[in-house]
Amino acid sequence: MTIIATAQASSTAAPAAFFAKWADMATWPEWNNDTEWVRLDGPFVQGATGTLKPKGGPKVPFVVERLNDSEFVDVSKLIGARLTFDHQVAVADGRTTISVTVSIDGPLRWLWTKVMGGDLAKSVRPDLDALVAVAEGVRA
Repeated sequence: MTIIATAQASSTAAPAAFFAKWADMATWPEWNNDTEWVRLDGPFVQGATGTLKPKGGPKVPFVVERLNDSEFVDVSKLIGARLTFDHQVAVADGRTTISVTVSIDGPLRWLWTKVMGGDLAKSVRPDLDALVAVAEGVRA
């Protein structure tokens, strides 16, 4: 496994606000600048499938691999690799901490890291900051 990027932010918004934004995948382009559109094939539950269209890239199928009160993990299926976005949420001292780790594994991870790893690494922080702003009710 290769870690492409990580980011962490703190927020006054409750964890439920972040899960609500993640569940409403049609609105992801409002806070995720690299995403043209996202479609979920059913309810936002563990095992759900969907399709994501990155700006300038092909449609990519994904699955919600894990979903619980503190974690949302989605995995995009690429040719010869799996791109994982692991979102963690924790509460301490009245604030919510959100962390995102983007990783890739599989036999062609080296190729996909070369093709899109740099762009993903640059976008994780701004996208997380925009998500925090939206979750807190501030226009991103």
